[in-house]
Amino acid sequence: MEYSHRYHAYPTQEVAAGLEHHLDVHRQLYNHVRWDYEQAPEDNKPSEYDQNNKLPDWKREWPVFSKLHSKAAQATVARFHRNLSNLRKKKEKGYNVGRLKRQAPTDYRSVTYNQSGFDLDEKRGQDRFAYVRFSKIGWVKIRYHRPVPGHATIKEVTFKKETTGEWFVSFGLETDDADLPEKPDVESLDASNSVGIDLGILNYIHTSDGKTVDWLDLENDYERLGREQRKLSRKEKGSNNYEKQRVEVAKLKRRIRRKVLDYQHKITTWLVREYDAVFVEDLNVKGMLEQSHNTRNKQDAAWRQFITLLEYKAELYGSHVVQVEARGTSKECASCGVETAKPIWVREHSCPSCGFETDRDANAAMNVLQRGFAELGLGWPEDTPVETVTATDTTHFESVSVSHVVETGSLGA
Repeated sequence: MEYSHRYHAYPTQEVAAGLEHHLDVHRQLYNHVRWDYEQAPEDNKPSEYDQNNKLPDWKREWPVFSKLHSKAAQATVARFHRNLSNLRKKKEKGYNVGRLKRQAPTDYRSVTYNQSGFDLDEKRGQDRFAYVRFSKIGWVKIRYHRPVPGHATIKEVTFKKETTGEWFVSFGLETDDADLPEKPDVESLDASNSVGIDLGILNYIHTSDGKTVDWLDLENDYERLGREQRKLSRKEKGSNNYEKQRVEVAKLKRRIRRKVLDYQHKITTWLVREYDAVFVEDLNVKGMLEQSHNTRNKQDAAWRQFITLLEYKAELYGSHVVQVEARGTSKECASCGVETAKPIWVREHSCPSCGFETDRDANAAMNVLQRGFAELGLGWPEDTPVETVTATDTTHFESVSVSHVVETGSLGA
């Protein structure tokens, strides 16, 4: 299993200047790789392997490239071809895509050292600090708030300069599957230790056992962001005042992103600790964002990020996470299966066929749970009526109690 740990970095002025210089040289290398690829005939484009073999010649021809660590330079070549592959995949899916752009200094903000060229010194730091050495740059102090697990292998290290001017260091970790907790046997799953999740509108999520998670309140943050963006629009672009205000706007955007990510980390940790299996809708997030109504809330929800976190947390804590077909979960009756058309503003489910009544999102969550069992090849337990699973007494997950959820594995009051 592969995952990452990210740490705030505090380089000295001298080392920060070295990081800046290497960032710029790697950006030049990336642009040269792109130029070399574009100049080649359509029927004879160089591969990543071909361009890696050209690196020694490029270093001799342009000595500035010789200042780079060999593995870091190869990672930059791999970065171009990875972007190229992603572009190709989108094109194959029918998206209208162009070509990869030349990277400007403001666009290229990270460098990766793969396999070698770095060292981690955990003993040198004090008070939760450690040091990372980057070859040909120097030692960088990081806030070591969570140690790298002893059973994990550091595969790569990346340093990045955010738009706020802050530096961060990320470790790409790999853990042997044998060191991960064993997941419960699929045959042992039932409605008592499994849950279906509806990614909702009135609530952030609604579970099949009747628990709801409230939306994170970001209204004040967005109001302040709007004010600061209006100030930025009145500054002369390129001036010192413009740069100061741009950093202020970037910090507010970062604050919002961090709040959302922190909230998701706490919710997903609670879910994989509380349940042996979590079933969630496989949403078409891109299509949802293209709809005009309520787009900002959908972006705040960051559902694709939520599902990604849920999947990797499940590996770390030994739980099953399964995505199921999302179409029709709100319309289909969880009790009898009859579909009933409901406008988005109708928040109650009332089946005209069997008379089953419950909250709209609770009904959807129950359908997700049932589809999850079907996805795993399990039948719905005949002795488990829907009415006993869709609890009507919901517990609300307040933002002030999210730390309680992480510590105890249960919902805070």
